[in-house]
Order: sequence, then structure tokens, then C-alpha cells
Amino acid sequence: MKLYILVFLLLLWISDVSAQFSAGTGRKVITPDIPVWLSGYASRNRPADGVLHDLWAKALAVEDQKGHRIVIVTIDIIGLSHELSETISESLSLKYGLSRSQILLNSSHTHSGPVIYPSLGIMYDLGKDEMAALVRYHKKLTEGIVEAVGMAIGDLSPMNLYTAHGSAGFAVNRRQHTEKGVVIGVNREGPVDHDVPVLKVETPEGGLKVVLFGYACHNTTLDIYQVNGDFAGFAQIEIERANPGVTAMFMAGCGADQNPDPRRSVELAQQHGKELALAVCEVLKGEFKAVWAPVRTSFTTAGLEFAPVSPESYNEDLTGENRYKAARAQFILSAMDKGYDVNTLVYPVQAVRFGKDFTILALGGEVVVDYSLIAKKRYPNENLFVAGYSGEVPCYVPTVRILREGGYEPETSMIYYGMPGPFSENVEAKIFSAIDMVMKKTGARPVTKNYDPGF
Repeated sequence: MKLYILVFLLLLWISDVSAQFSAGTGRKVITPDIPVWLSGYASRNRPADGVLHDLWAKALAVEDQKGHRIVIVTIDIIGLSHELSETISESLSLKYGLSRSQILLNSSHTHSGPVIYPSLGIMYDLGKDEMAALVRYHKKLTEGIVEAVGMAIGDLSPMNLYTAHGSAGFAVNRRQHTEKGVVIGVNREGPVDHDVPVLKVETPEGGLKVVLFGYACHNTTLDIYQVNGDFAGFAQIEIERANPGVTAMFMAGCGADQNPDPRRSVELAQQHGKELALAVCEVLKGEFKAVWAPVRTSFTTAGLEFAPVSPESYNEDLTGENRYKAARAQFILSAMDKGYDVNTLVYPVQAVRFGKDFTILALGGEVVVDYSLIAKKRYPNENLFVAGYSGEVPCYVPTVRILREGGYEPETSMIYYGMPGPFSENVEAKIFSAIDMVMKKTGARPVTKNYDPGF
């Protein structure tokens, strides 16, 4: 009798483990039609003339026993604009009843994908036909993401989730300190985050279905005129080749001040992709920690203030020789004339927590690696991955340290993004206030009561 009871309890426990989540996946090709202008480099002077490999929108839907749901979408593009992010989120809300906190959109930040206008639009002087191509692509991208999510929700079935970590070493800090200030180069003493978090999704029978992985590095090995996903695209291809039938999904971490090293050839992009894929495949051979319910999600925005800039300085730029500064000045002065608030950026912050086992903190924009390192110290009890390039990518997001050092990320880049100028020094504190808010709502607690800049 006791044996029967033990067997019954064992079967009940196995059933309970298998029923922790339902999960499903979907994917759509989002490769643009050629010719199309590629984004990320102001030095480009013509549209793309070919495709090295396809770009994808991939979706993972996860739901716990009580119906709490998250949909994670990874996209092989440079980054979503505010308008596109809002349009996609509204479409998903209307079609599938998802709240904003249940939609996590992450862009790989490949610099070999199409321009997502108007983001970084100041870099390019596009004609009518070229703009028409981008408008058509926006429609294709939006429809592809919505369809991929629909496929994932329609594919929901019992699944188990597990997490583990690996490491890849090709990312290097690019903020090189020189006598003339900080330049984009190689700083081997600078902060990095070589962590490769892996979330795997398996059937109750142990069949591998999805591998979600992340890394903090700028997706900029290549500056060619062929569409491709750079090292992140090659990594996904390698993982899927090694695991037939599996969907590999890349999430970009806080890599705004990190570059792949070395770079500038297809062979190097493939090399970095293989290194990242090998790190993931080695993790898949080892031990994982089970991920348990519930799924908790939270989303908020922070108002990030820009440092004061006088209209007179924009007037000077308007008539100067730098065409990028002139375009930025025209954009800002026009916005000011219409009464728009150009002093504050509405910035998205999101958290997704699976039980007490795995947490994704998703930040908008091009986020420097400091935010990942500080957040992990502030939340040492969390198995935490800090993603950048999430929701939308309006500009670079520096910390106080990087603001004070100057250079491309906090200053020059803001010209190409059409921003008024550098952020105020309270940017870091404001973002961590929002981080603490979303983390608290998902049940996570920091080790210190109040945020201390430079923690």
C-alpha cells in the first residue's frame, strides 16, 4: 500500500513539474527587399546590394498555471523607433489581450539591417523612392512581429524552463582614453560583462524546443553593404544547425560601450558567432537550474532630463559646416517652435521574473555595460540578465561616470539621434529609481534600501 502511495505521489510530482508552464514559439523572416539603406554608420553612401543571410523576428510565449503570460520577441534590426514600438504593442494588445508589461521587444542592434526611420534618420539624406522602401519595410516588420507572436501563442503546450550561464570573451570595452579625450578604440582595462545567460525550453519528455541567450556587445563586426545579423545572426544559425528543429533567440545585453574584437570582415563575424554559439552549446551539455512559476511582469517609464542647451547654440549649428549638427538643430528648433517638450525623454524600463529563479531586466536604448554590472551588484540574490535595446532605441544611455568622461556615447552620438544634447547627471539615479520600481513589483529586492550612484 505504501509503495502505491509513493508511486502516486511521484507521478503527481512529475505531472506538477511538467505543468509549470505552457510555452510556444513563432518566427517570421523580416529580411528587407533590396535595395534598401542600412542603418548604423553615417559613412555609408549607398543602399545595400545583397543579402548575406536572412533577418528574423522570433517570439517565445510563456504562460504559467494561473494564466500569467510573457511574450519575448527578438528582432534582427538596429532598434525599434518609439512609433513602431507603440504600434506593435498596441496591435498585440488588441489582437491577443497582452498588457504592455507582457510584451518584451529586444533588438539585436545589427548595423547590417535596414534603417528604422526616423531613428538615426539624421545620418542619411534619402530620396522619395528610398523613403518609400523604408515605409514598406515598416509595414513588413510590424506584420512579421505580430504574426510571429500569434504563432507562438497558438503553439502553447506544456513545457519546462531551465537556466544556466556560460561565457564568451570577444567583447572589449571600446572607450579608449587618450590625451585628446575618450575615443572609440580598444580599452582592455575597461569594464566588460562576458556573461552568456541561457534559458532553455524543453518538452516534458526532455526535447529541446527553444534556446534564449544573451550577450553584452555591440553588434558591429561588419560595415558591409549586405543585409545580415552580424555575429548575433551567425550565432543563432550555428546553434540551430547544431540542434535541428530548435529556435535560437538572441537578446542584446548592455553593449553600448562594448565592441567585438577584432572586427571588419565576414570571417570575423562568423568567428565571433561561432564562439558565442559554442559557449551556448557547451552550456547545453551541462547542468541547469529548473525555473519555476509564477511569471511576474512590470513596465514603467522614467522621465530623463537633458542638460540645458540654449537656442542660440542650435542657431549656430544651423548655419555651420557640420551637416549632422545642422540637421539636428533644424529638427530641435522646429520641435521647440511647435511647443513640444525637448527637455525630457520618456524612457522604458521593464522586468520579467520567473519565480525566484530567473529575472530579465529590460532597458530601452543603447545602454552602457555599467548598468548591467551595477544592477547585478544591487540585486545579488537574483539570477539576473540585464538587456539593453529593449522596447525602443531612442539614443545612448550613459551612467554618471561616462557622462563626466565625455566622448561618443554621451555626447557625439546624440547628434545622430536628433537629441538636444547630453543627459543631466541625474540620469543614472532616475533609471535606477525606475529599475527598483519594476523589480519590486515582480518580487525582487535590492541589498541596499536607497540607490547610491556608483554603487
